[in-house]
Amino acid sequence: MKLIVAIIRPEKLEEVQQALNQRDVYLMTVSDVRGCGRQRGYTEVYRGTEIQVRLLPKVKLEIAVNEAFVEATVEAIVHAARSEQTGQIGDGKIFVLPLEDCVRIRTGERGSTAIGP
Repeated sequence: MKLIVAIIRPEKLEEVQQALNQRDVYLMTVSDVRGCGRQRGYTEVYRGTEIQVRLLPKVKLEIAVNEAFVEATVEAIVHAARSEQTGQIGDGKIFVLPLEDCVRIRTGERGSTAIGP
């Protein structure tokens, strides 16, 4: 089992969800987050004062999958979240982490059966 954590642009969420659904990946947790990377923010003028915005809005997806779905999930996110064909700075990151255990609260199932198919 793996936990896939993806940080993407907010406007790409719908596309990523559609791409994941096409690969039978439906279960995920979505959080609104802020962060910075190579973009390093931007400068904005507010009421005549220049403000440096360093933390940009992003969306964080957390997806628990069985081993058989790891590559399909990562591939779906990469293709749907990438800007245009070549991508741009700020498109995001994907982290694949080992997942030790999972428990479905309703039934008490553990491990890969608690995640799904």
